[in-house]
This record gives sequence, C-alpha cells and structure tokens, in this order.
Amino acid sequence: MRLGTVAAATATTVIGAGATALAVGRYASDAALRTPSGLPFPGDPRITVQAVADGWITLDRNAAALRPGTYGLTGDGCHAVVGPLAEDAPHPAGAVVRRLLRVSKGAPRPGARMRLTPQVYTGHPREALELECSDVEVPGELGPLPAWFVPGSRDLWVIIAHGLGTTREHPMIVMPFLHRYRLPVLDLAYRNDAGAPRSTDGVSHLGDSEWRDLDAAIRHAVRHGARRVVLYGWSTGASMALHAAANSALRHHIRGLILDSPILDWQATVRALAAARGTPRPLLSLAVRAAEGSTGLHSDRLAGATDPALLSVPTLLLHGPDDTIAPWGPSRELAARRPDLVTLHPFAQAQHAAMWNTAPSAYEETLRRFLTPLM
Repeated sequence: MRLGTVAAATATTVIGAGATALAVGRYASDAALRTPSGLPFPGDPRITVQAVADGWITLDRNAAALRPGTYGLTGDGCHAVVGPLAEDAPHPAGAVVRRLLRVSKGAPRPGARMRLTPQVYTGHPREALELECSDVEVPGELGPLPAWFVPGSRDLWVIIAHGLGTTREHPMIVMPFLHRYRLPVLDLAYRNDAGAPRSTDGVSHLGDSEWRDLDAAIRHAVRHGARRVVLYGWSTGASMALHAAANSALRHHIRGLILDSPILDWQATVRALAAARGTPRPLLSLAVRAAEGSTGLHSDRLAGATDPALLSVPTLLLHGPDDTIAPWGPSRELAARRPDLVTLHPFAQAQHAAMWNTAPSAYEETLRRFLTPLM
C-alpha cells in the first residue's frame, strides 16, 4: 500500500507539473501573440518628459531617448513627433534634448511618462497628410477588410501591410513619398485589427494565415485597375507578402516585394515577445511549442514561404542588426542566397519596424532606387 501510495503521489506530482508547464507555455504564447495594435512592444522603456519649450523637448536620458532619427512620442492622451538629438543644446545632466516637430494630440507635459514609437502620423491620411484618400472595403475570407486608398496615375499599385504592435496608421510614413511618384497605394487593415474581422482565436499567426487578407487586397487591386502590384510590408506584414508571393493564385501580378523588418524566424520572434513580457528564459521553449500547437504554426510551411528558391521577383530587404523582435540573420542569409533578386539595406541602431525612423532620407532614396525600374 505504501508503494502504491507513493507511486500514485509521484504520478500526481508529475501530471501536475506537466499540466502546470503546459498552462505556463500557453499563457506565455498567448501573451506573445496578442501584442495589442497601436501600443509599443513590451519592454520598450518609458521616457520621462523634463521640459518643453520653443520647439524643443527635454527627456530623461536612456537607451530609447538616444535613438537617432524621427519618432512618434506617445503617452496618455498625447501623440507628438520628435526629431533627431540636439547634441549641442544645453541640457541638465542625465537628460537629452530633441526637436519637437509637432504635436498631433494632447500635449507633452513635464513629468509625463511616454514612449517612442515608429508611428509618426495618427488619424486619417486625408487630414494627417493632406492627401486625397478614400475609405474602401476589401472582401476578405472572414469578412470586409477596411483599407485606405490613395489614388495615383500608374497601373503599378503598392499594397502595404503594417506589422506587429502597429496599425495601418504606421505605413503613412511612406505615403507622401509613394504619392510623389504617382503610385496608387492601398493600405490594408487585416484580421484582428480594429474594424476588421476577428479570427477564431484572436491571435497573430505571424503572417501564416493573415497573408490571405493580403491576397484579397491583390484581388481588389486587380479588379479596380491594377495591372501590376508591389507588396510592401513591415514585420508580420512582410511575412504576409512572402506568403502571398509564394502562394497567391494572382502572384503573376506581383512585380516586387519590399520587406521591412521581416519575421523570417517565427520561433525567435515568439521567444523575443514572450521574454519581453516577462517569461523566464527556461520556459521560452514551452511558449514556442504552445504557439505551434494553438495556432497551427509549423516550421515546414513557414520555411516554404521564405525559401529563397521560390523568389521570382525583385525584393528589397530593409532591416538592421539591432532588431530585437525579428533577428536580421535570416535576412542576411536570404540576401546572400539570392543576390540576383534580393537587395539588403541595413540600418544601424534601428529598432523593429523603425528603419525609416532612423534615417528617413536614406530610407526613401533606397525605395526610389528600387521602385524606379519597376515603374
């Protein structure tokens, strides 16, 4: 009896530990894949405002405040845009000064806790950018998908898809550039975005299912006059573009891909997001397995979408070695394996999906050189 009792207790302990590990893995996976749209990534440091005066803003000095380039600055009820660091401006010890370019909403005040974001514009492109822009609905497999359409005179359309933690407002950073070259632009909100249909599980599949919404956008574009399309995505949106280029029945209309901070190693991204949400390192592998089980993510299928051998159109990779969400090693490998089609343009000191923010002029010149032969 004593042996039986011990055996039963041991089995119960093992089963309990296994159930606990499974629950922890599912919790960590769910937290990683439910990154809310429009909010900074977990672990992104907050910055305290010290002073605002005469078009300048003084911020507490930390790694985020020192990032080069142009960023949104967001906090409770406030969105502003800050420019590069003013190295020579007088400032207190432990602080930095940046140009305050504009305030879109609210007002940054001393003592406010804020964060940098790659999203520079808010609202509708019609008001934010003063561009002609209409609201359209793209028929998707889960229901109508809201999108913004900026018209242009060319038959080459650019279909853009935002990434993790952002909304379709983020891609507005390149709309003025694309509009100058008379390129029609379709900016898509896809499943689980605000105003778009929800998937059954309500979590990101890192492009593995979302690409079908991008496929629907291609169909919409072709029905409305596009003869050729360029797919332009950030983060998950970049992965969606690769899936569509590999799997869409309309892929013969695709003439190019622009991939900013693409998620090419989904397991590394799940680990990074789970870690940023506080998952202990020993449990990160559980989060990956739980993500695979709950979403149907599988390495073989995802590897197929990113197989260099399947690429058939010119591809521009915009990525940086400091990306902590989507490691850039796979981007380097992709470029090395297909130098005939893939151009990798690295951006130092750029966070995930913030390549434009780091160096807007250099970024847009890279876009110009890539798009000009396609026009």
